[in-house]
Amino acid sequence: MSGLYDLVRPLAFALDPEAAHGLTLRALPLWPAPREADDPILRTRLAGLDLPNPIGLAAGFDKNVEVPDAMLRLGFGMVECGSVTPRPQGGNPKPRLFRLVEDRAVINRMGFNNDGMAAAATRLSRRPRNGVVGINLGANKDSEDRTADYATGIAVLGGLADYVTVNISSPNTPGLRALQDGRALADLIARVQAARPRASGPLFVKVAPDLEAEDFDTIARAAIDGGVDGLIVSNTTLARPGLRSKWAGESGGLSGAPLAGLAMAALRGFHGATGGALPLIAVGGIASGADALARIRAGASAVQLYSALVYEGPALVGRMKDELAAGLRAAGFASVGDAVGR
Repeated sequence: MSGLYDLVRPLAFALDPEAAHGLTLRALPLWPAPREADDPILRTRLAGLDLPNPIGLAAGFDKNVEVPDAMLRLGFGMVECGSVTPRPQGGNPKPRLFRLVEDRAVINRMGFNNDGMAAAATRLSRRPRNGVVGINLGANKDSEDRTADYATGIAVLGGLADYVTVNISSPNTPGLRALQDGRALADLIARVQAARPRASGPLFVKVAPDLEAEDFDTIARAAIDGGVDGLIVSNTTLARPGLRSKWAGESGGLSGAPLAGLAMAALRGFHGATGGALPLIAVGGIASGADALARIRAGASAVQLYSALVYEGPALVGRMKDELAAGLRAAGFASVGDAVGR
């Protein structure tokens, strides 16, 4: 598959990034899927979910629940769709997505553009419950009560997805990250838990990498006390660490290779703050099996990626799984779970 993507990539990169992404979504159901089964050493559990491997697709790729099964066929152990808001919204003005090729990075200021909760519910209800598919919840930009948006989201979608993520860390909705503050976060979690269907899967909270040292303890305590099942660490960053691309000055959230250091630091901060009491999912700058193993050994039970797919293509998933399996064995681990925090 890597050879096929080598042919397709120049054509995709000649297009506007958002247009190229739209074409990718339409082409994915036709993309040849690998046939080999996952190495048994990769099988793991995450907050009660059985995963064939710990490599997941991060939110943002499939905002509208259009291709979750196609992404599972590519070999992901789990797929997270969204972010979804209660009401449809167009997002921020275009252009709002930029490839930073020299930096192997992406800047986006999409602004939670999506078809809305009703459309996501219809698509989730129509798909077979094969594989682990989660839904990432956002809040409408013009909402008067953003916490209520998350409660509405989990009430409607919580029983249709295998897990739900509360995304309070996007930098592209003004004021959203304020919900990470101690009292606001505790209130948010309580209201979401009250609206959570009995049959719903795990509840995760997605946090930012742009945090102060004291924030790790505050967020961890609110999550543990509120009965959250895990944290996703982390979202995109507002920092601009040593970028070379002409798009480096664009506003929005930065993802890809330059985010790796910040995301790793946040992961270690939350691993220390939670003391292993909460499963952690690592995101940000992950592009190889070695990257995945490093995050797992730093405390992550699973990892997610997105931006690396832009540069490496679908074959990256299988390559990462092979590298991770080999890395686990070389380090003397019998399973992914054995390596977490080690």
